[in-house]
This record gives sequence, structure tokens and C-alpha cells, in this order.
Amino acid sequence: MIKTRLKILIDHCFNQGVEAGFWSAAAAGVYSLDEPKHTGQGDLATNLAMVVAGKDQKNPRAIAARLLEMLAPHTELLDRVEIAGPGFVNCYINRSVWQSVLPEVCVQDAAFGLSKIGQSKKVLVEFVSANPTGPLSVGHGRQAVLGDAIASLLAATGHQVTREYYYNDAGRQMRVLGESTRARYLEALGLPFAFPEDGYQGQYIRDIAGELIKEHGEALKDEADVLPFKNKAEGVIFADINATLHRLGIVFDNYYNEHSLYENGLIDDVVASLREKGLAFDQDGAVWFKGTECGLSQDRVIIKSTGEPTYRLPDIAYHREKFRRGFDWMVDIFGSDHIATVPDVLAGVKALGYDPARVTVVLHQFVTLLRDGQQVKMSTRKANFVTVDELLDEVGPDVARFFFLMRKADSQLEFDLDLATKTSQENPVYYVQYAHARLHSIRRQAEARGIVLGNLQDAPLTRLTLDDETMLLKAMAAFPALVQGAALDLAPHRLVFFLQDVAGQFHSYYNKHRIVSEDEELSRARLWLAMGLRVVLRNGLALIGVSAPESM
Repeated sequence: MIKTRLKILIDHCFNQGVEAGFWSAAAAGVYSLDEPKHTGQGDLATNLAMVVAGKDQKNPRAIAARLLEMLAPHTELLDRVEIAGPGFVNCYINRSVWQSVLPEVCVQDAAFGLSKIGQSKKVLVEFVSANPTGPLSVGHGRQAVLGDAIASLLAATGHQVTREYYYNDAGRQMRVLGESTRARYLEALGLPFAFPEDGYQGQYIRDIAGELIKEHGEALKDEADVLPFKNKAEGVIFADINATLHRLGIVFDNYYNEHSLYENGLIDDVVASLREKGLAFDQDGAVWFKGTECGLSQDRVIIKSTGEPTYRLPDIAYHREKFRRGFDWMVDIFGSDHIATVPDVLAGVKALGYDPARVTVVLHQFVTLLRDGQQVKMSTRKANFVTVDELLDEVGPDVARFFFLMRKADSQLEFDLDLATKTSQENPVYYVQYAHARLHSIRRQAEARGIVLGNLQDAPLTRLTLDDETMLLKAMAAFPALVQGAALDLAPHRLVFFLQDVAGQFHSYYNKHRIVSEDEELSRARLWLAMGLRVVLRNGLALIGVSAPESM
């Protein structure tokens, strides 16, 4: 918004300076316009003079003085311009410009913050991708919320987004799941059983075995094939996973089965393609990928001597299919335990002739649950780990989603259950939601006193002259750029930080100033300010999948 307007003006001044011979064009596209880190340094500052001086070997303050002369006449945008330090040019925006933000916010309403910068680029966001071997852990919960928020931000910025869940319902893990279920089935019947050494623990396996007994009685006690047990367990667990995701408000557009890669001959085709390129070879009974020719430190086994593919091979084949399906940008959300596998898969993609730069991998750290300052390690009910459902039972989806996004993806997340269950302003999500609810209550209070908003065109916005009011207007103006940056950088935590900051600014303003007062004109101006803040908080919360209550 305003930053864009000023950047256009500064670019125009730069071009004028080139035409006038004040400086060369060498700095074109190199200088920046940013918000200063400290107060008292303007609303926005540019390093243009120092970049130009460095390119042209000139005095930066002299260049800054020339730029100041060119900017000074533009009083419709700028209140004043100052030179600071070695040559920064600090720009102070005219207060009326900040006031002009409010009509745009209120008119656009639910569309405020949306953009088309994605230019309908097709984006595939793959996340969760947990095999159906058990309930979702809180680590999966963080990944689910992170992936969904990233997908929402990309959609809000004009990308065509597909949410995809990749899973494997075949292979060793699923065989062990079937064997575990059969063992619990026989155990429940009081018959001899052998539980797999690395079998799946947890009450959920016993529950599935109980369902099998209800459906089949003892009919399966002599069943040698593990398939009926595997199929039953898979169906129950997948239904459980989907129910959990729906509780979080997450719906996938597509489920991609790893087994289809085998059924359709795509695994064999990848190996054949690598052989044709001289990038696959046989050694010690195994098939190797010549990774050293593709940027890896060593070659990698892709098919073991037993004939079983390693994890790398289907992952490479799956990513090749993403390219073949026509996606422009592929975003993978993985846990940090995948850090060693990512380079191998990207090298395989490159070896097959595709651009790995079109794949972005977001690795998230693990979640630690805390209660009374101590780590919560064990579940009391369903599995040998804390499940997302148990977390949701305790804190609800709004709190879970907000807390999962309160840190950068690559930062360890400590989920404080004591804080999350508080219904006070100590709880960050309550703090933000309460700000939205309070803004609604202000409107109701005003109407009860006979004060109405009136038409936006007639709103006396020039009465919004306090520094606190200008700060709130600046926050509103920053929202569209913040959404764009968070989307393109796959960083939804920025939105959570922003919402907390705006809520804090509003609560402080509310505690210091009366919004509805005897001065009806000022009251109307502040009511429109409250309306704009409602829009920004509601839209921001919507992007991260958190509700915006009108009363609390």
C-alpha cells in the first residue's frame, strides 16, 4: 500500500537522477526501502544514497541531499524527509495518508489482504503424509497446521493450491501393523499369539482387534494371511486420522498412494531412466544411484540386495510425478528427521532432468508438551505417545492451531498446556480473540447510546490524530504486504506475531482512550478505526484457521 507508493516515488527520483547525470544507473534494483528498526528514524528509510555512492564512488550524504531535494515537494505523501547517519534517507509519512488507509480496509472487508501476486501459479503442498499405522502424534499436529496455514496463505495470494496427503498402505510397516492386530485378536480370544518384536503398541490396536471379534467372532483365528487384519486396521486408523484432521479444520484435495507407483510401473521406470543416463549401477547385489555425479557426497543404494527399494526410490518417483502433473511449485512439509533424505530426493529429481529449485522443503522441529514446567511424555489412553485428539480434547482446535504456529517452523516448540488452557489475557490466542470480541462490543455499546457509524464517505477520519491511532493505522496498512511475505516465504508464524502485536496495541489504546465519548464526531471516527481493526484481526485469524468470536 503506502510503502509501494513511496517506493514508486523513490524509483522515479532515481531515474530522474540518472537522466540528469547526478548518478549512474548502476544501483538500479539494488537499493531498498524498509521500516527502520528503531523509533525516531521515520516511517520508512532508504539506503539509495549509500548504494549509489558505493557504485559511483561518490559522497553518500551528498547523494542523500540530492534525493531529499527531489522528495521534499511531495507533501501529499511525505510530512518530512531527513538524512541520517552515513546517508540513510528517513521518510515520515503524512498523517492524512495513514488516515486514508481506513476506507480501503473497510470497503474491501473480507478481501483486505488478498492479492494476485501468485498469478495463478499451480502449487502442490504436501503435508502430514503419515502412514495409517496409528493415531496422529502432536508432531503430526504441528505439521498439519503448518501445512494448512501455508496452503491458505498461498491461496490468499493468488496461487492455485492443491493440498495433498501422500501415504503408503503396503510394505513392511503395514505388514507389521497387520501382524500386531492379529496378535491382539488372538490374545483377546485367549489363544496363543506371538507379538512382533517391533509391533505397534497402544490401546488402539486392542480396540481394532475387539472390532474384528465383534464382526467375525473366532472365524479368523486360523487365518494365515495377515491381509484381513491389515485391511481392518488401515481402514479404522485412516478414518481416525481423517476425523482428527477434520477437528483441526483440515481437508485435503488429494490422497496419493505410494503403492500406485509400483502398480503403474513408475518405480521401475525411474530406475530405467537413471540407467539410461548412466546414473544407476549394480554393486554387491544392490542397485545404486550415482549421487556423486549429482552433487551428493556419496552414492546411494536405491534397491537393496533383497530386492526391496529404499525410501529414496519411491520418493524420487513421487516427486517426478509432481512435475509431470504440471505443478509450478512443490512445497514439502517434513519433520526434521527427514533432513538427511531431502538432498537425496532432490538430487534424484535433478538426475531425471527436472529443476529441483521448483521444490521447496520446509523442515519443522519437534513439539514438547509441558505441564507445570515438566515435559509430558506419555499418553494415558490411546497410544504410547500423546495424540492430537488428546491435545484437542484439552485445549480445543483454536488454541492448538495458534500455539502450533507461534514459533518458526525450524524452532523447537514448547507447548505450555497450563498457558493454553487459561481463559485470560495471559493466553496468546485468548488475547487476540478477546481483542476482536471487544471491538464488536464497542459497536454494540455505541448503538445502545444512539451513536451510529454513518456513511464511510462522511467519516471524520481527520480526528484520528493521536500517535496511538496512527500506530494502529500503520499496522492495518502493513497487513497486505505481511500476508504476501508470509506466503512467499512459507512463514505463517509472522501472521501470529502480527496478530499479537496488533491486539496488544489495541488493548493499550482501549485502556488509555475512550472510544465512545460525549464527542460524537470523535466517537464516529474511532468507531471506524475499530471497524478496520476488526477486519484485520478477523482476516488474519481466518488465514491461520482460527475463529474470530464476536463475544467472549
